[in-house]
Amino acid sequence: MGFKKVIQSKWVRIPYFVVVHGLAAYGLFLLAVYFAMKFNLTNEAGAIDPNNRYFQEMDGKYNQNFKVDSISVAKNRYEVLNRIILLNDFFPQNAETIRKVYETTKNEKLALQMLDAVDLHLQQNKSYQDQKIKVIAKSKKDPIVNGLSAIEWMNVVEWKYFKKALVKDKKWIDSAARATGVEARIIVCCLVGEQVRMFNSRREKFKTLVAPLKSLVLETNQSYGVTGIKDHTAKRIEENLKNTSSPYYLGPEFEHLLDYDSTEVIASNKHNDSLGIRLKRLVQYDNHYYSYLYAGLFVRQIKEQWQKAGFPIDNRPEILASLFNLGYQKSKPKKDPAVGGSNFKINDTEHTFGSVAFDFYYSGELVDEFPYQNEKFIAPAPKPIKKISPENSPKYPKGESAIPKVN
Repeated sequence: MGFKKVIQSKWVRIPYFVVVHGLAAYGLFLLAVYFAMKFNLTNEAGAIDPNNRYFQEMDGKYNQNFKVDSISVAKNRYEVLNRIILLNDFFPQNAETIRKVYETTKNEKLALQMLDAVDLHLQQNKSYQDQKIKVIAKSKKDPIVNGLSAIEWMNVVEWKYFKKALVKDKKWIDSAARATGVEARIIVCCLVGEQVRMFNSRREKFKTLVAPLKSLVLETNQSYGVTGIKDHTAKRIEENLKNTSSPYYLGPEFEHLLDYDSTEVIASNKHNDSLGIRLKRLVQYDNHYYSYLYAGLFVRQIKEQWQKAGFPIDNRPEILASLFNLGYQKSKPKKDPAVGGSNFKINDTEHTFGSVAFDFYYSGELVDEFPYQNEKFIAPAPKPIKKISPENSPKYPKGESAIPKVN
């Protein structure tokens, strides 16, 4: 068979045409891809998300229009907490996740964005949407948005000045709390009742002393010190520390807590030379430790009396404060003690000593300075002490003593 016949045979001709046409087709395919890419013919058309408008509204709401002033922050916090509570009724898992994030970050903007992201999937949930509208509407008119307290008497300007003065006395209050084993916040309850009742009666004194100097009003007539301890009450507090048969007796660890120092006996008092040593302790302008120490011991003695009688009032700060105001003679243990004490007005509204103490204790005001303790009465300092030095009171500035000297 000649070469020409071989070339023309079907066994050569067919494979040849297949290869040639295949290469040609591949070349055309590459050429088509080139032009398609060059002229963007391969780009996907895509689609706009049906919720695009919702995303845009979120962006606007939480950027340019999101306010961070104190009033707005309070309003936003209120909305966050209430919307988390609402979401918990429908989808607890999402609510718990957002709560944890908010608790960690304290970021109202982020929490609201997370809530809105969940709401996107609840647009058809009519029950949820109806309740959410009510929650948001309520947050816009709730008293929290105007920066005021629901406890009306805490909105007076004197309260703001008083709190600043109280913080200045923190080291003395903490020192008395450690010495007596009484929760500092309970001791402060006695102070609050005593000072707040002067918001009206001694308003000018608050304006001239408490506001500019941030110093508490010091009483020097019949009742003494910032907590208003009467002379005969202070004397009885001392006696009860040593009288083992007294229902107010606290134990040997307290017996020497109020013993007098020899240096106190000969000291003179610039305010009133006729004052005895006991009152000199209480009437000191630059150091209020003894005012708090006597108040803490009185409260602990009253608590001891009621506990021994079978009517514990450890968790009744309003009763302890009422009895602090009324005195030993009114402390008669019984099943249903009443809140009361002195009556006074703040902005023409009547209050009692005990009710003001109750308001303060559970208000959360100054909780960073005077936190709630699990046990309101604990064992005092491990050793009987009469004086607390900077060494065993590390919170005091270096070189500053916890116990005042009597001038």
